[in-house]
Amino acid sequence: QVHLVESGGGVVQAGGSLRLSCAASGHSFSTGAIAWFRQAPGKKREFVAALRWSDNSTYYQDSVVDRFTISADNPANTVYLQMNSLNFEDTAIYSCATSRYLDGVAFDSRYDNWGQGTQVTVSS
Repeated sequence: QVHLVESGGGVVQAGGSLRLSCAASGHSFSTGAIAWFRQAPGKKREFVAALRWSDNSTYYQDSVVDRFTISADNPANTVYLQMNSLNFEDTAIYSCATSRYLDGVAFDSRYDNWGQGTQVTVSS
């Protein structure tokens, strides 16, 4: 059974940086994809970034391109989300999720397992 635990959230000033971690157990880092999603208060969950294991391709939501980077430490079974130049609109609960599929990485319906999430708050 896949178990995902996120960490690294917190309060940061606008323009600052955070690095989120997602520790995975029971998941092969060679199958499907792993992604970060976020959900702000009163809003739908949205895709942030994904990494597809088959070819190490990465995908990002337009609003985070050039600011966020998804990466993996395979021996440690951990995936990271480096977030730079944070702004108020990035405030949300960030969750990691794993998928068995190689396509549709931006759609939360393609993901089978989810962590509990970590809160990121960007202050002005």
